[in-house]
Amino acid sequence: MKKLLFAFTILLFFGTAAKAQTSYKFALGLGVDTALEGATFVGATGKYFFSSNHVGQADLGFEDKATIITALYSYHKQIKGASGLRWYTGAGPSIVLVDGFDNVFALRPHLGLDFKINGVPFVANFDWRPSIVLSDGFDNEVGAFGLGLQFAFK
Repeated sequence: MKKLLFAFTILLFFGTAAKAQTSYKFALGLGVDTALEGATFVGATGKYFFSSNHVGQADLGFEDKATIITALYSYHKQIKGASGLRWYTGAGPSIVLVDGFDNVFALRPHLGLDFKINGVPFVANFDWRPSIVLSDGFDNEVGAFGLGLQFAFK
C-alpha cells in the first residue's frame, strides 16, 4: 500500500505538465471510501464536469477480498467568497463484489466539499455518502465517507 501511495505521489508531481487553474474539467486520482460494515476501500477516482454544475464521478476501490464500483452524479455550486471551494450533492449506485458472498447493491446519496487551489493542479474532496442497501445480507450504513485527492486537467 505504501508503494502505491508513493507511486501515485510521484505521478501527480512529475507525471504531467497540465496548466493549473481554479476551475477544471476533469480530475483523476486516489480515492478512499468507507462503505459497508466498516470496510475501507482504496483505489482510483475520477470526476468529469459535463457543465459548470453537473458532474459525473466514477470510483473503483479495493479492500481485502472485496471490490467496490461506484458511479455518482453530483450538482456542484461555488461557495461565494471562497475561491476554489464548491459544495456538492447527488446520488448514484454502488456494487460491492465480495469474494465468497453475494454481491451487494446500494444507493449512495452524498453531500460534500470540493477544493481546488488556484495555481496548484490538485483537487481535494470530502463527502458524506451513506449507503442505502438494496440487497439482502448487509444493513444500511449512515457513517460512510469518501475522500479524494486528484490531479486536475482543463
